Amino acid sequence: MKERTVVLRPQTMVHRRNLLKLGAAGMLVPPAVHTTTASAVGPVAANDQVQVGVIGLGSRGYNLIDSFLSKDNAIITAVCDVDHLHYRDRDWGKGLAYGLNPAAEKIAASQGNQGGLLKTSDFRRLCGSENVDAVVVATPDHWHALCTLEAIGNGKDVYCEKPVTHTFTEGQRVYRAVKDAKTVFQTGSQQRSDEKFRRAVELVLNGHLGQIQSVEVGLPPGYDSPQGDPEPAKPPVFLDYDFWCGPAPFLPYMRARHHRWWRGHRAYGGGVLMDWIGHHNDIAHWALGVDRGGPNKVEAVDWTFPETPIYNTPHHYEIRSEYDDGSVISISTRNRAGVTFKGERGNVFVNRGKLETSDESWKSRSFLPGLKRVKESNDHVKDFLDCVKSRKECIAPAEVAHRSITPGHLGYVSWQLKRPLLWDAVNERVKDDIEADELLKLNPYRVPWS
Repeated sequence: MKERTVVLRPQTMVHRRNLLKLGAAGMLVPPAVHTTTASAVGPVAANDQVQVGVIGLGSRGYNLIDSFLSKDNAIITAVCDVDHLHYRDRDWGKGLAYGLNPAAEKIAASQGNQGGLLKTSDFRRLCGSENVDAVVVATPDHWHALCTLEAIGNGKDVYCEKPVTHTFTEGQRVYRAVKDAKTVFQTGSQQRSDEKFRRAVELVLNGHLGQIQSVEVGLPPGYDSPQGDPEPAKPPVFLDYDFWCGPAPFLPYMRARHHRWWRGHRAYGGGVLMDWIGHHNDIAHWALGVDRGGPNKVEAVDWTFPETPIYNTPHHYEIRSEYDDGSVISISTRNRAGVTFKGERGNVFVNRGKLETSDESWKSRSFLPGLKRVKESNDHVKDFLDCVKSRKECIAPAEVAHRSITPGHLGYVSWQLKRPLLWDAVNERVKDDIEADELLKLNPYRVPWS
C-alpha cells in the first residue's frame, strides 16, 4: 500500500468543540518518525455518530472494539498498534489473531467500508486525525498517560483502561488536563456500571451497615513463575519492540514479559496489584465516600516476590489504608476476592456476579437504599458515548480513578522504604517524609520521551 503523509489538523466537525491548545498537557518529545501505512480516509461520519480511534489492539482492545461496534451511535474510524500481528499463544496459525492488521479486518467485516479506516503504528497520527472524536486507550499501562495526553491535546475525548496511569505523577497530569480541557473521560473500571456493585455502594453510603469497622479488598496474587518463554529472543518481525517499550526501559525481549504478561515487571505495569486495585479498591472508596479524597496513612505489609528475576512485582501482598473517619481498608491477596464491608449493624460482600448481605431484604429491587444515590449506568461504553454527546461527567472520572489506585502507588513506596506513610490527600503529598514523597513522584522516562 502506498505510503502517505497524515497531516495533523484540528477537528472541523460542527458538533465538536474547537481544538484545545494543551501544549503543557501533552509534554511529548517526538522520537524518530516510524513508517506507517494508512488507508485513505473518506468523508466525515454523520454527526449523530461518535468517531472512535482505538490504540492498543490486544485482547482487551478487542473487547472494547466489540463494545463500540455494537453501538449505533459510534463508528470506528482509526486503529493503532505497533504490533501488526500476534497470537494469544504465539503459536503461529493457531488461536485468535490480534494486532493492527487483524483488528482492521475485524472492523471492516463488521462495519463495511464506511468512509475508510486509518491504520497506523503511531498513536500521534491517530490522535491528530480530524476523523476521530474519541480515543480509546487499551495499551499496556506504561503508555496510558502519553496516549491520553496526546489525545486531550488534540481536543479528543478519552476512554482509557485501568489503571488510569502507570505512575502517580502521570495520574496527576492526566486528571488535571482532563479538568482544564473539559474532556469527557471514562476509565475502564467497568464495575461501576454493574447493578450489584452500585447496590453495595448505596447500602454503605446510606448507613444500613452502621459505622464501618473494616473493609477487605481481595485481589488476585501476582505471578510467581514465568508465564511464557523466559528466554531472551529477537522480537517478532511484525513488532516494533523499541516503540512498544516507548518511555519505559528497553529490556531484552522475551515472551514471558510481553503480551499478556508485561505487567509482571515494573517497567511496564504494577503487577496484578495495580491491575486489580482500580476495580475493587475503587468500589471501596466509592462506598466510603472518599473517591475524590484518600487515606491519611498507608502501610505495606507481608509482601512476597517471585524467585524469578523476570518479574519484580509482588506475588502476595497487603496494603493497609486508614481514613479520617476511622475506617481501615485492607487490600490483600489473602482477603476473599471482591469487597467485604463489615459494619456495626451488618455486612455486605460484592464481587462480579455476586452480592451477599446480612439482611436478605437489602438485595431486593423493591428495597430502596435511601436518599444517597450514585449515578446509574448499566453499560460502561454507552455511558461514555452518552457523555460525549451531553458533555456530562462519566461514571468513572479520571481523578476518581487516580485516587482509587493511589494506595497502590503509596504501597510500593512504603514497601521499598519499609515504613508506613502519612498521606495528605488534599495536597497529594507524603507528610514529614521528603524521601518517600520524592520516590512517589519519580517519573523516569527513556529518551526521547518526556
